[in-house]
Amino acid sequence: MNNRNKLVVHFLLTLILCSLLISCFNPFSPKVDNSLGNESILSDQKTVEGLFQNFKYAYTFRDSTIYGQLLASEFVFTYFDYDLGVDISWDRQTDMKTTEGLFSNTQSLNLIWNNIVFQQGDSLDVDVKRSFNLNITFNPSDITNFSGFVDMSLSRPTADDKWKIIRWRDLTNP
Repeated sequence: MNNRNKLVVHFLLTLILCSLLISCFNPFSPKVDNSLGNESILSDQKTVEGLFQNFKYAYTFRDSTIYGQLLASEFVFTYFDYDLGVDISWDRQTDMKTTEGLFSNTQSLNLIWNNIVFQQGDSLDVDVKRSFNLNITFNPSDITNFSGFVDMSLSRPTADDKWKIIRWRDLTNP
């Protein structure tokens, strides 16, 4: 084999080797699956039902980032303390810390929004009363079930903005 043929064979082998290396599949670095397109599992928070679906998503996946996007900066949570006989309220920051603790210390949260029993308002401010069921699994032998109602005030600056929770009054009995 002359030098020219050796050079051609060497070039072809190098080309084949480069092609193989470029086309290798690395199981630890798979390609992104874009088969779903731009669809999101989050709902359109420009609707009241979308806000409630995103709330359910945040609880189901224990996602405090999504949960935080539901609350307005002036958010207030209120519940009745039956032992003390008084209403207890806290602000957004306290609610975020409390909810993060719930998300961190549970194995699963299963929230079911039931019927809206009352809804009144306009395109910028709405009051909603809705029943729910919440199953909290701390571990397989420690599961707590709640059924109750929420009384929420939702608001947004314009009809093109997302709804945010301004006020949440928990109406759950012990």
